[in-house]
Amino acid sequence: MANRPLRICSSLSIIPFSTLFYTPLLRFTFPIAPPKPDIGAVQEVKETEQKEQVPAKLPPMEEAHIDALEEILGHKFSDRYLVEEAMTHGSAYYPLKGEMSYERLEFMGDAVLTFGVASEVFFTYPNLAPGPMTRLRAVNVDKEKLARIAVAHGLHRYLRHKAPQLESQINQFVDDLDNYPIHSNGLLDPPKVLADIVESLLGAVYVDTNKCYETVWKIFMRLSRPFITIETLGKHPVTELHELCQKLHNELKFNDKKWAENLTVDVLLNGKVIGSASCGPKKDICHNRAAKVALDRLKELLSNGKLEIFLKDNT
Repeated sequence: MANRPLRICSSLSIIPFSTLFYTPLLRFTFPIAPPKPDIGAVQEVKETEQKEQVPAKLPPMEEAHIDALEEILGHKFSDRYLVEEAMTHGSAYYPLKGEMSYERLEFMGDAVLTFGVASEVFFTYPNLAPGPMTRLRAVNVDKEKLARIAVAHGLHRYLRHKAPQLESQINQFVDDLDNYPIHSNGLLDPPKVLADIVESLLGAVYVDTNKCYETVWKIFMRLSRPFITIETLGKHPVTELHELCQKLHNELKFNDKKWAENLTVDVLLNGKVIGSASCGPKKDICHNRAAKVALDRLKELLSNGKLEIFLKDNT
């Protein structure tokens, strides 16, 4: 009978009074707050889940696409994987960081191309001063010129990427090309990726041919027609505007204080606003476009003989 109360209490899951006497801490046990989650550990779990859901490698490039690029370049690749590498943007692996992209081949192509254009300019114009030579070299390898090559030959159609805004940016650039048949001299803002793939493909050819510079150069000269010459170079609007204002002995200033508010740059002639432009998100492009507006306005005032009236009356 002595054990009966304990047995009943046990069956009812009730702690007997006698037990509480010997284990007093049980009477004062409070619930323990759950530990705070480890943010780093949670993030690591999420990244692990993403890696399990998204493959780290891309599927092979379609053979028909490689064939089309070979036809455009006029070069049959011994290592066709170089074409895949040259046409793979880092965004193609989103949300992961891919193991391969065109960046290394772009680096190689940029170096070969810069040397080639410098050599072409040097030997074509034996009496040209270093300043114009530098400008001529730059305009034949800059972002706009190479982007024009990519669009003219449809190279961008085979680019592997997941950049959501790229298609609309390319379409806008193509529409703007009609206004500048040769070069805009800093007024257009082409997507950088277009220039990148031209350089990466040339880098791929350089590697595939075991560093044959002549092959790369022949391909570039064919794709880049027309090559910009000293006769078709034209002047940068900022440079031309400065030269004209110096000739007229007028003070020229660029006011970009509005840029942070509404992406606008004003051009002032003797303190009077003669031109302005709004453009985002690149300040230098807006600066160039404002200079072009001011230059056109200044030429118009000069041709009509109204510059003095403008400087006196304009507020």
